[in-house]
Amino acid sequence: MRKCLVLILFALVSKAAHSQVGDKEISITFDNISRAEAFEQINSSSDFKIFYLKDWFTDSLIQKSFVRKDIGFILDDLLEGTTVNYFLYLPDKVILTNNNTIYGKLPEGFFGKDTTEVEKVTASQKVAPIFYGNQDKVVAKSMETIRVGRETGTRSKDTYILSGNITNFESGDPIPDMTISTENNQLLAVTSFEGFYRIELPAGSNILKFRALGIERSEKEIIVFNDGTLDLVFEESVEQLDEVVVQGDIYKNIEETVSGTEEIDSEESKTIPLVLGERDVLKVATALPGISSAGEGATGFNVRGGKADQNLVLFDGATLYNPQHFFGIFSAINPFSIGQLEVYKGNIPAKFGGRLSSVFDIKTKDGDNTEFKGEASLGPVTGNLVMETPIVKGKSSLMFGARGAYANWILRSMKEQSLSKSRASFYDGIINYTHQVNENNRVKATAYYSKDNFSISSDSLYIYDNRLVSLRWQHRFNDKHLSEVQLANSSYTFNIEYERGANNDFDLGYKINETEARINMDYLHSTDLRFNYGVEGKLYAVEPGTLEPLNDGSSIEYNSLEKERALEAAAYLSANYNITKKLAVDLGMRYSTFMALGEQTQYEYEEGAPKNQGSVRDTIQYGNNEVIETYGGPEIRAGARYLITPSLSLKAGYNRSIQYVHILTNNTTISPIDTWKLSDLNIEPQKGHQYSFGIFKNLDADAYEISLEGFYKTSNKVLDFKTGAQLLMNENVETEVLQGEGKSYGVEFLIRKNRGKLNGWLGYTYSRSFLKLDSEFEEERVNNGDFFASNFDKPHDLSMVANYKFTRRFSLSANFVYQTGRPVTVPVGNFTFNDAEYAVYSDRNSYRIPDFYRLDLGFNIEGNHKLNKVGHSFWTISVYNVLGRNNPYSVFYTTENGDVKAYKSSIFSIPVPSITYNFKF
Repeated sequence: MRKCLVLILFALVSKAAHSQVGDKEISITFDNISRAEAFEQINSSSDFKIFYLKDWFTDSLIQKSFVRKDIGFILDDLLEGTTVNYFLYLPDKVILTNNNTIYGKLPEGFFGKDTTEVEKVTASQKVAPIFYGNQDKVVAKSMETIRVGRETGTRSKDTYILSGNITNFESGDPIPDMTISTENNQLLAVTSFEGFYRIELPAGSNILKFRALGIERSEKEIIVFNDGTLDLVFEESVEQLDEVVVQGDIYKNIEETVSGTEEIDSEESKTIPLVLGERDVLKVATALPGISSAGEGATGFNVRGGKADQNLVLFDGATLYNPQHFFGIFSAINPFSIGQLEVYKGNIPAKFGGRLSSVFDIKTKDGDNTEFKGEASLGPVTGNLVMETPIVKGKSSLMFGARGAYANWILRSMKEQSLSKSRASFYDGIINYTHQVNENNRVKATAYYSKDNFSISSDSLYIYDNRLVSLRWQHRFNDKHLSEVQLANSSYTFNIEYERGANNDFDLGYKINETEARINMDYLHSTDLRFNYGVEGKLYAVEPGTLEPLNDGSSIEYNSLEKERALEAAAYLSANYNITKKLAVDLGMRYSTFMALGEQTQYEYEEGAPKNQGSVRDTIQYGNNEVIETYGGPEIRAGARYLITPSLSLKAGYNRSIQYVHILTNNTTISPIDTWKLSDLNIEPQKGHQYSFGIFKNLDADAYEISLEGFYKTSNKVLDFKTGAQLLMNENVETEVLQGEGKSYGVEFLIRKNRGKLNGWLGYTYSRSFLKLDSEFEEERVNNGDFFASNFDKPHDLSMVANYKFTRRFSLSANFVYQTGRPVTVPVGNFTFNDAEYAVYSDRNSYRIPDFYRLDLGFNIEGNHKLNKVGHSFWTISVYNVLGRNNPYSVFYTTENGDVKAYKSSIFSIPVPSITYNFKF
C-alpha cells in the first residue's frame, strides 16, 4: 500500500514537473536586497509564485541583474552557496526545500529491488534519492535528526567530511575526549582538547553515538549530503552526583583499567563541613580509603602506608612542594580556582614518575571566554575571590584568584598572655590564561604564589612560600594524534627568624627549585587501542641552608651549605588495550635516570665502619656540572580489568617506581621547615613495588557503588633518622640518617550512594605500615633491626561523609572520622645523674596515643533559584568537632627541675563553629 501511494504521488509530481515552466524568460534587477526580498520581487513582478521560509536565509545582500533569463537560471544563481534546493511545479509555481531535494521520478528498480543491498557509486554518477522511511531499523522518535549540506541529483563522492566544535551547555566550555562512534561501536573520532572533531561519513543517513565523562549520553541521526560544519551542544549528565564530592561517569569505576584512582570535584566539596568552614579538596581526599594524614595540623599525606614525601603533588603540571597552609590546617590553593583533583594511589600511569606512593594531579578550571563572572566567600578567618573574564571573546580568557587569612584578631583576643603577640596569616594568588589559537592549537599559562607568616611563640617567626609557573601548548596533528608540550618551574623556600633580644638572633633559610620540560603524546589507534608516550627532564637546584645574623648586634656568624644540583630525565610508553569486550589491560614502561651534579664536596667513608665524622676517609671535590653519581632503571606499570558483568569487574595492578628526592625530618610528622635532600654519593634513591587487586560493583542502576581493594607494598632505601639527629645546617647530613626497608599492606572498602535525597560515602581501611632499620653497627640500628610500626601506622581508619537534601535549597551534611591512635615512643624507666632525673625510652613507636575520632556537622542554605538575578548565594553554618573531643596530636616528655613530666598537645579540643558566605556572580 505504501509503495502504491508513493507511486501515485510521484506520478502527479512528475506530470507537473514536465510542464514547460522553464521556457518563460524574465528580466529583473536586485538592488542590494536580501534573498527573501528578491523572492518577493520575483513574486510581484512576474507570473511565478515562490514558496519558502525566511528562516532558511541569512541577511546577506544581493546586487545582481538578469536580462531575458529563465527562472531556473536565476534560482541557480540566487541559491548558490546555500543548502536550499528548488522544484518547478505546475506552470508558475516554485517550491524551495532546505537540505533535501524533491524528485520528479522514482529511482530505477524501486519496485522489487533488495533495499538492503549497498550500492556503490562513482563520481558524478546519477544516484537515486534516499528514502529514509524504508530503513530496516526505525529511528527512535526522540532521536534528533540533523541534515548537513545540500542534496543534489548528483554526488561526486561516496563519503563526506563533517567537522565542528562540541561544547558544554551549562558552562560553554569545550568538551574534550568525547568519543563519536557508530551503532556497532566503531570509533569515528575523539574530540580534541578544545572540543573539535573531524569525521568522514558515508553519504546519507548515519546514526552516531556521543559519549564523554560527565556528559549526558546522546544519539543523533546525521543525514549527510555534502561536506559541512556542525557545532553541537550537550548537557551535563543527569547521573552526576548531586551533593557527593567524588563524581564521574557512572560506568568509570567499573570499566576503567587503572585501579586505585579517585576524582574529587571542588564545586561539590562545598557541602562537606571542615574546620572554620573552608572548602578543601585535599582534606576531602583524606576521607577516602587508603589516604590519611598523621593527624590534625600535620602537613602532607600518607597513602597506602607510604611516607608523606612519597606523594607527587602537581598543580597544572608543575610540582607543588607544600600544598598546605598553616601546618596543614588549610589547603594552599584557592578552592574556587580548582577544576578537578585526580588521585592515583594504585596503578600510577607511566607518564608520572619520581614518587613511590601516589600522584595528586590538581587542575585549575579555565576562565569563561564568553562573559565576566566570579565567585567569592567570606569566613571567620579567610576570604576567597575568583574572577573570570574573556580577553578575546570565544577564544581566550583570564582567571584571577586571591585568598587571604586574617586570624591574628583571634590570637590577640585570647586571654592567654603567651599568645597575645602571636600571629598567623597567609595569602595565595593565581592567574590562569587560556587561549584557543585555532581548532588545532591551544595554549594555557598558569602562575601561582603563596606565603605563610606565623609565630606562635614570642621569639620565632616562621615564613615559607610556594611559587610556580606553567606553560602548556596543546596541538592536534589529526583526529587520532594529540600532543602537549609543557615548560614549568616551581620553588619552595622557608625562613626561621629567631629574635629574643640577645646576641644570638639569626635567620635560617632553605630553598629548592625545580625546572621541568615535558613532551606528552596521545595516539588513538582505534577504540580498542590507545597509546601514551613522551619524554621529560627536570633540573633540581637546592640551597640546603643559610644561617646569618638577624641584626647587627648578633654574634651569629654567616654560614652557607654548598648548593646541590641534579638532572632527572625519563622516557615512557604505555598502551591501553581492550583485548576483548570483557578483558582490558594497561601496560606501561618508564625508564628514568638521575645524575647528581657538582659543584659540590662529597665525603667517602671507611668500609666496615659506621658513617660518622670519625670515619671520613676522603673528601672529593666535584667541579661545575661534573657528574657525582648516576642512578636509574626501568619502572613498570601494569594493570588489568575483567568485566564479569556490565556492573561487576575485577582489577589487578603492579607498580615499580624509583624516587630520587627525600625529605629530611626527625619529627613524628613532617612540617613546613623540613628539608628536601637529593640523592648523591652517600644517599641512594628509594625503590618500591606495589601489588593490588580489587572487585568493583554497581547496584540499583548505578545508584550505589561498592568496591573492595587490597594492596601490598615493599620499598627499600627509605630514609629515616638516627635518634637525636641534627639535620639542619649539617654538611655531613648522611651521618645523621639511615636507609632501610619498608612494607605495608591493607584492605580498602568503599560504598557510595550517588543519587537521592541522601547521598555520600562510607569508607573503611585496615592497613599496616612498618619500617626496618638494620645494620651491623649498633648506632645505625633501630629496635634491634626488627620491623617496627611507622609514625603513621593506623590499622583502623573509618570515614563517613553524608548529605541529606531536604529541598533544593536546604541540606544537612555530616563528616565523621575514626582512626587508631598513631605510634609514639614513651619513657619506660628513669635514672638519676647529677641529682637530676632522666627518662629511659621504649623502643621506637612501641606505644600509641589514644584513638582519634571527630564528628563535624553543617547546614547548607542555597539562595533562591531565580534565573534573572545578579548572583547566586550559598550559606554554610558548620560546627567542627561537635563532640568536643580532645584528640591528642602528640605526647612528649621533658625533664623540668629534676622531674620527668608528660605533656599532650591538641589542635582543636573544643567545638569550632563557623559561618561562611559564598556568592557567585
